Amino acid sequence: MTATAMSVPGAPARTRFFADSAVLTGRSLRHILRSPDTIITTAIMPVAFMLLFVFVLGGAIDAGSDSYVRYQLPGILLITVASGISYTAYRLFLDMQSGIFERFQSMPIARSSVLWAHVLTSLVANLVSLVIVVGVALLIGFRSGAGVLAWLAVAGIMVLFTLALTWLAVIPGLTAKSVEGASAFSYPLIFLPLVSSAFVPTDSMPGPVRWFAEVQPVTPIVNTLRALLEERPVGGDIWIALAWVLGILVASILGTTAAYRRRIA
Repeated sequence: MTATAMSVPGAPARTRFFADSAVLTGRSLRHILRSPDTIITTAIMPVAFMLLFVFVLGGAIDAGSDSYVRYQLPGILLITVASGISYTAYRLFLDMQSGIFERFQSMPIARSSVLWAHVLTSLVANLVSLVIVVGVALLIGFRSGAGVLAWLAVAGIMVLFTLALTWLAVIPGLTAKSVEGASAFSYPLIFLPLVSSAFVPTDSMPGPVRWFAEVQPVTPIVNTLRALLEERPVGGDIWIALAWVLGILVASILGTTAAYRRRIA
């Protein structure tokens, strides 16, 4: 990639940022297109979880498979994103190790556009994975009478959730010492939905586990998504969910900014 492919020196900072981010995002997306197995692999585990819970454990909460696929789909969507963002940390780590960041710093581009390219690529890749998961859910019986506004609300929450976790993934991508360290951080994030209201009601859990399930961020997010898909009032859960997602997003961006400055100083 040559300097002429990037923004023109002397252009307004905002124009340079958008132009540079577009070019670098295109670069990252081309890498994804050359290895579509990345998206497929990301979707395989959530789909396997969904099939396991629907057809093996679905009867445990006294609901048929048709009802249970709707009940657990919000949790599966969150697991899909948690699984997918590990690739963001992985790809960013490889870029850091290959020296491409140093090369970009010698070019007249907006420095933050390098990170935004990875974030936007993660957003696109995860949205594709989410569509695959929803498609499989439809095949095994998922149905929802939710209207357009409810689906837009679900999409908006998932976009915010993906951005929040992606910015969180950028931190280990910048600071990890090994490939394993860069991607392994996502394992606790994948585990969180398992200890929430995603697959069973929290009232069925023993005291300490129930307390943790009800105070951690996944439960209000799952409850909000489920209420939207089931055409029920979302209540106060939506505000708690948004507070968690926006809080994680802001904290992750601040943490990423600090890590990036230390890395390129």
